[in-house]
Amino acid sequence: MSAPNTRTLTNRVFSSDNTAGAAPSVLQAIMDAGTHIQQPYGNDDHSKRVQQLLEEIFECSLSVFLVPTGTASNALALSALTPPWGAVLCHPQSHINIDECGAPEFYTHGAKLVLVDGAQSKLCPKKLAQVAAPNSGDVHSVQNAVVSLSQTTETGSVYSVKELCEIGRICKENNLKLHMDGARFTNALVSLGCSPAAMTWQAGVDILSLGATKNGTMAVEAIVIFDKALAKDMGWRRKRAGQLMSKMTLMSAQLEAYFKHDLWLDNARQANAMAQRLDQGFRGIKGVEMLDETVSNMFFCKIPKAMINSLLDQGFYFYTDRWGENVVRLVTNFTTQEADVDALINAAKQWASTQ
Repeated sequence: MSAPNTRTLTNRVFSSDNTAGAAPSVLQAIMDAGTHIQQPYGNDDHSKRVQQLLEEIFECSLSVFLVPTGTASNALALSALTPPWGAVLCHPQSHINIDECGAPEFYTHGAKLVLVDGAQSKLCPKKLAQVAAPNSGDVHSVQNAVVSLSQTTETGSVYSVKELCEIGRICKENNLKLHMDGARFTNALVSLGCSPAAMTWQAGVDILSLGATKNGTMAVEAIVIFDKALAKDMGWRRKRAGQLMSKMTLMSAQLEAYFKHDLWLDNARQANAMAQRLDQGFRGIKGVEMLDETVSNMFFCKIPKAMINSLLDQGFYFYTDRWGENVVRLVTNFTTQEADVDALINAAKQWASTQ
């Protein structure tokens, strides 16, 4: 008996967008690239075309360095932006603070993460301005060097272009560099409906860690450097960190397929739309407390513990309690379909109807 086509069954996993595989066109691009002889270490034709595509997308001259993981992308980017005695100003909920096992400190050779709070996992400009003031006169203190923000944030919120420009202004006034962790960059981009340029270098971003793995590629992230003076040593940093892939063509082929024909934008729109469907479906269900506005591919709500257990017992999988007691995070991805979402909504409604 042949194995069933599991994709015809309802997908009940809402824990992370890392659970999705790669888009078919990306996988095909890898296979096609694997049949040709190409120069190694990023000297291949695909890498050159990715450089061109990104310059067209961001409307500027830039430098691109591909790495296989988001952690490497963030940590290497920060290593180019701060000395070992520097301070990286970031939100307590940022990925570099709670989810990267000290990699930013390791790759920067000891730079300190200084936490700046704010609602919805976003840096508060007023608090940032207070902390960002130069402290170069005190040899006993780490020196403020860079601000790092997440777009989309770890709790699904999105900085507006106005908010980004305000943070960029604070950085400029205090001679600080600005890094953007864009693991879910495209989800924020389609949510705002702005240009990639407006959300990055035009707002003051010096280096973007551009994520693609969560949105359709197999394993590739791009360190996009807008300030070319910062790109001078990145090649050596990447090699020394063990992140320079010899068969770079198989990574760059993924990104070429990802950006071609707007696959990256279509995938993010699908993921965001399914999160909106979750948001609308859970509204009005007895016992459900809606939390922050859903603007990306993450939906948060607070539901009774008994409902949580019932949904988990039925095979639905998601994270809970990390963001508060009985707070549930539901994450959609580019493969999530309406039937997947509706199955979860209907299961929640059915539980509520019995109470």
